[in-house]
Amino acid sequence: MSTNTTSSTDSSTPPTGSSTVPSTGSSAAPSAGASAESGTGARGVAPEAGSRPARLIHNEATTEIPVHLLFRDDPDPSPVPLRPAVVARRQGPGERPGERPATRRPVNARPRPVPSVDPELRERPARVLPGAAGVAAGLCGVAGCAATSWWAGLVPPLAAQALGLPAYAGAGLGPAQWAAYAAAGVLGMFGFGGLARGRTGRAWVLGLFGRYRGTVRRTGLMWVNPLLLRRRVDVRLRHWRSEPMPAADGNGVALRAVTLVVWRVRDTVKATLGVEDHETYLRECVEAALARVPVEPLGTVRSSADVAGDTLTRLVAADAAPVGLEVFSVRPVRVEYAPEVAAAMHRRRIAALDAAQRASVLTSVVDSVEDTVTRLTMRGLVELDDYERKVLVKDLTVAFCAGRGDTGA
Repeated sequence: MSTNTTSSTDSSTPPTGSSTVPSTGSSAAPSAGASAESGTGARGVAPEAGSRPARLIHNEATTEIPVHLLFRDDPDPSPVPLRPAVVARRQGPGERPGERPATRRPVNARPRPVPSVDPELRERPARVLPGAAGVAAGLCGVAGCAATSWWAGLVPPLAAQALGLPAYAGAGLGPAQWAAYAAAGVLGMFGFGGLARGRTGRAWVLGLFGRYRGTVRRTGLMWVNPLLLRRRVDVRLRHWRSEPMPAADGNGVALRAVTLVVWRVRDTVKATLGVEDHETYLRECVEAALARVPVEPLGTVRSSADVAGDTLTRLVAADAAPVGLEVFSVRPVRVEYAPEVAAAMHRRRIAALDAAQRASVLTSVVDSVEDTVTRLTMRGLVELDDYERKVLVKDLTVAFCAGRGDTGA
């Protein structure tokens, strides 16, 4: 009986080095039956050396896998070349199969657009003459008109004698006299009409028929072509105090902020011709920066106010640089709550101050009571048990709190 059981067990158990795994079907059933018979019949018989019972694992697909095949001890496992793993990407909505998706940058990494103006708008010095040239041309025109009047005989005899001019009957007003009058008048008007006085901190942007002709930054008396259109630009360092603008703090509470901007015009042609009004443009840049940067009310946290001022300065300077404006500082000088939330925030602030005051008073009272009890017991003035200590602490706390309340009132 034992011989038959052992032979059936050996025949049903594949060798250790075998890689054959029986699958579903009729081939798996005999093995299961044989192993069941061998296990039942060989309970009282010790298995032979080197023999291994055939235990099977049944998975959901009813596939039978011998346990000894899962835990084989191979002395030299053969290396298996692995290829790089490729994880399939989930197809997006509205995307066709095989279509390569467009690369998208994260929102934070997207470069901020920088405003640009006409690259031909570059400041260059205009051609002007000294003021003496204009004065000389004007005087020549006046002298030409006087000579033409004497030539035409329009100067009275008494005036000619007073001026020391020789007596001349005059040839009358003919075409030659009118031409001389026109030439002398044009010369005088060009000479005196082109005179200009340059001031420190002021510049002129010159244009002719809509075309930029240069910038004048000279000071003193000079002569500028009177046909050119002059636009005066203030290039001095300027301080601009804005009106209350909408802002918000870190929690999104509505505020009204007044800022002080220190700026000047660096490029006159870009500030004049690049935008319609550079002062209005600067105001809009400050308003846009206040909408992006959280501002805290003054007197709360000084470091946050400094950080907000530095951030505002950087943003406004970057926005105003393309139009020829140089911004040195943007600082909020007055920050207050908006009218719709001012009452609620005022009550909240008073409650916070009251709570801080109460906490400070309570801390000082507790420290005073502790110091008093410690001194009494350490110096041996009184001997207190637990009950007497509690009563003394209670009485001292009430007394100190009442005293602090009367002092504060």
